[in-house]
Amino acid sequence: MGDVLIGVDELVEAMLSDRPPVVLDVRWQLGDDRGAEHYRAGHLPGAVFVDLNRELAAPATPADGRHPLPAVDELQAAARRWGIDDGDPVVVYDDCGGLSAARAWWLLRWGSVAQVQILDGGLGAWRSAGLRISTGDATPRTGDVVLRGGGLPTAGIDEVAARSADSGALLLDARAPERFRGENEPIDPRPGHIPGAVSAPAGENLTTDGVFRDPAELRERFAALGAGNRQIISYCGSGITAAHQIAALAVAGFDAVLYPGSYSQWSSDPARPVAVG
Repeated sequence: MGDVLIGVDELVEAMLSDRPPVVLDVRWQLGDDRGAEHYRAGHLPGAVFVDLNRELAAPATPADGRHPLPAVDELQAAARRWGIDDGDPVVVYDDCGGLSAARAWWLLRWGSVAQVQILDGGLGAWRSAGLRISTGDATPRTGDVVLRGGGLPTAGIDEVAARSADSGALLLDARAPERFRGENEPIDPRPGHIPGAVSAPAGENLTTDGVFRDPAELRERFAALGAGNRQIISYCGSGITAAHQIAALAVAGFDAVLYPGSYSQWSSDPARPVAVG
């Protein structure tokens, strides 16, 4: 659990250490593009704002999905802008239970940054602890981190199709249940889900307080969904909340693979079957 999450008290202690973490504010939600505005209104002291759409994804295309993985050199340039040096610990947070911050957690781990943690409870937990909030923009110095890519596994659309067709993998859909069932699809071309997938809404990884459920509860949740000896592939609409699912699986003791193109890529290809219900 400590490899994935960090609590407020632990973060305060780390901030006072000889090598404090680089803290990244990754506020983003589908339909709300005012993350930078929210950041300027109040953020953790020293935190640097990260633009999810521009810095944690390549440009959207029907062929690749709404949030394709950025090229390694582009991610490295962004990480240096955020002030990350080789060997620095990094803490990421948001104001929505880690559902967007987990994208930065996953990408930096994929880029081979060794120590990246999600602030459990995010900005809300920090505020609840009565700790100081800063406003305005931070101006980090330029870092020297070198990213390599490939630090975490991914699956392409053809592998997902093959593995789901032969039931060789557990395919978890992190979207809301109504989107999985095809009752409501606000953004992607065709409603429904990838055939063979299991509905596993990422929001159910959290308590009502917006913190991750404890490891035992998460193990029970994922075991009930079929986690065990099979490979687990996580997807969502565009690869954002799927990263949160992978973080929760890691807390529970399960490894998982990200399908970056997710349903936005799958549903844009008319040759790919879609299931509803």
